[in-house]
Amino acid sequence: MARHDVATTPEHGEGPAGMTHRQVLEALSGLLLGMFVAILASTVVSTSLPRIIGDLGGGESAYTWVVTSTLLATTVSTPVWGKLADLFNRKLLIQLSLVIFVLGSALAGFSQNPGTLITFRVVQGLGAGGLTALSQIILADIISPRERGRYGGYFGAVMAVGTVGGPLFGGLLTDSLGWRWNFFVGVPFAVAAIILLQLTLKLRTMPKRTVSIDYLGIAFIAGGVSLLLIWVTLAGKNFDWVSPTSFIMVIGAVVLLVATVFIEVRAKEPILPMTLFRNRTFTMAVIGSMAVGIAMFGATVYLAQYMQLARGATPTQSGLLTIPMIGGLLIASTVGGMLVTRTGKWKPIMLTGSIALVVGLALMGTIEYDTPYIVVAVYMFITGAGVGSVMQNLVLVVQNTTEPQNIGAASAGVAFFRSLGGALGVSVLGTVLGNRVVTLLGDKHAELGNAIAALGAKGAAVAKELGSGSIPAVSKLPDGVRQIIESAYGQAVANVFLIAAPIAILLVLAIIFMPNKPLTTKTVAERSTDSGPLAGSAEDVAGIGTVTGSIAAVGDPRTTSGVGTRRDG
Repeated sequence: MARHDVATTPEHGEGPAGMTHRQVLEALSGLLLGMFVAILASTVVSTSLPRIIGDLGGGESAYTWVVTSTLLATTVSTPVWGKLADLFNRKLLIQLSLVIFVLGSALAGFSQNPGTLITFRVVQGLGAGGLTALSQIILADIISPRERGRYGGYFGAVMAVGTVGGPLFGGLLTDSLGWRWNFFVGVPFAVAAIILLQLTLKLRTMPKRTVSIDYLGIAFIAGGVSLLLIWVTLAGKNFDWVSPTSFIMVIGAVVLLVATVFIEVRAKEPILPMTLFRNRTFTMAVIGSMAVGIAMFGATVYLAQYMQLARGATPTQSGLLTIPMIGGLLIASTVGGMLVTRTGKWKPIMLTGSIALVVGLALMGTIEYDTPYIVVAVYMFITGAGVGSVMQNLVLVVQNTTEPQNIGAASAGVAFFRSLGGALGVSVLGTVLGNRVVTLLGDKHAELGNAIAALGAKGAAVAKELGSGSIPAVSKLPDGVRQIIESAYGQAVANVFLIAAPIAILLVLAIIFMPNKPLTTKTVAERSTDSGPLAGSAEDVAGIGTVTGSIAAVGDPRTTSGVGTRRDG
């Protein structure tokens, strides 16, 4: 363990406690723009990925890895950023994560092959991990759990503009200027966000203290999770699921992750404190977050392929066609947040949303390439509403029941397991999708061969493209061949949703078993000044003596929060 003396620069202005509505909005402005940058940079390429991979000469494996690499880096880095937020200046950290994120995005625009694109997407993911963790942590510094829904509309609006506008904007850029501009477009927004954060975000001063960075924990978490995800991604393609290579990788991942538990138990400042799992709310949220990650990332990431490869849409059209899902997410998250603030009851809303997610995914599992779009739109809306009702509230209930000195680690822990579920989902379901397409096309081999033969001289070029292993430009294929390819991709994507539906049932069960604790009206900054070992958390956590004992080694537990001490004067 390396030890460092940390002294952050005081941030001007009074602390978050007692802030007026206007002051809260000013503080949120830079945070909202930072979130917009993250959403825009990730969604702007979503509808263009099939064309990007095709232009770079990649196949289904490359498509999966371009998504998985970002999720992998985000997953591994999220708990690290979260713990750093408990130890260092949160404002500086979120600005740093923005710089890393946009640097990776800009470099990705210069990619010449799938390998370099995947590498720069890793850099992008490292920054995304910081934005994912820190935005939620800083939000808890400023707004209490009970009042969070009051500001849900602002976050919903940013999410809607970034999520709906991103694919549309990305499609227009791809069709007009070229796909590389998808990666360049976020740079000016990121610069503006960094400046705005510096001017408007005013957090409490963090006192100088000695902290311990858990480098060993970082290394083992990164190694174990990375090895597990790499195995899931490559198994079934590069080697068999049951093979010596699989055996070595799985055993290696298990050994590293088990060792991580022992390291984290003994560490003075663990990246992911094991005592958090004694909090039933946190444990259930972890299970639910993994299910949401698999459902949200693992299934919906392939919607662009369905729209473009099963329905023949262009990137721009693909963005338009997915609006119902985003609309469901926006409406559910905004209305649900308002109801939580008004009633103080979160469990009925989350339970309803989790059931809607299961139903939506099951319905999406019935679609075909020629299913009427209005039917698909209704199914997407239900799925989006389910995600919107649950995803942010999982973080909310965890922050409500966690002691302030661990709020960063707990918030990042939920995001970590959501990203882990997403990365596993993308990898496994991507393998299922690829194998299913091959099987379906094999079943239609004779029909496809006859359609190609009927093209005469052009048939050889079509056969070469289909046999290259790359994702085909379906919209440019002749009608006879096109319909066969669209049918195969339509059925394969439906199978992906059908697999995700029963996994989402775990989310329903997790919410059912969560303690129905009332939401506190205090921010993390205010709770950190309360007396008692939990410093104002809403739920008792077993083994708190272990937590406070380790915290005592580096300072008074009431001053270890990233927002520092309260200034009553």
